[in-house]
Formats: sequence, C-alpha cells, structure tokens
Amino acid sequence: MAAFYEACRAHPGLGPVFAKHVEDWDAHESKVADFWAGTILHERGYEGNALAAHVNAGNVQPGMFSTWLALFDSVLKAELTPDQAAAWSALTHRIGQTLRAGVVERDTLPDGIPNLGKTVFSPKA
Repeated sequence: MAAFYEACRAHPGLGPVFAKHVEDWDAHESKVADFWAGTILHERGYEGNALAAHVNAGNVQPGMFSTWLALFDSVLKAELTPDQAAAWSALTHRIGQTLRAGVVERDTLPDGIPNLGKTVFSPKA
C-alpha cells in the first residue's frame, strides 16, 4: 500500500484528488489494506463501503480509474511474483470496473442502475 499511495500522491492528476480527502495517510492505507485483505484473503476487518466513499468524494472522474489501475499494476509488478501480480491485477480491474460504473454511470437510470449502453425495456401503457 505504501508504494502505491506514494505513487498516487506524486501523480499530477490523482495526487490532488487524494489530498482533498485523506488527512491521515497511515489510517487510510491501513483501511485500504483491510479492504484488500478481505477481498483477496477473505479476512474480516474492513468496515466501510468503497463505492460510497468514491461516490461521496464528488471529484472522482471517469479517466481516473484507468490511471489508478495503471499505477496499481506497476506496483504489483514491482512487488509481487508475475503470477501473483497477474491474479491481483485481474481482480483489481474487475473491482475498478465496478467502481467506475457505480461512480461515473450511477445517475443515468432510475434507482442508480448504471446505463451500460444497453436498451432498457420499457413496458407500453
């Protein structure tokens, strides 16, 4: 987590977004580590709602997800074996896709259902 968030803080696009919301980096990194431990290792400990945190930030933009994932992938490749990095990357990209849909596309249909470009059935009266 430390290497990843160091890269985020230094990034010209992501750094200011994180700086606006994170006051205690140690606590933030610990909470995110708990999220990943729960996601990857099925350990209990994370208390929060990652989607709500990103929605409530209010300044998360669509293009930020690909940048975030690229930084995360570079840290995975530097810190893990190739097999571990590939597995974690695949999981991270699935989570990133879900977050992006929930944050960026959530307001496009009633009840917060993301519009993924599909035709929506509308019964005729």
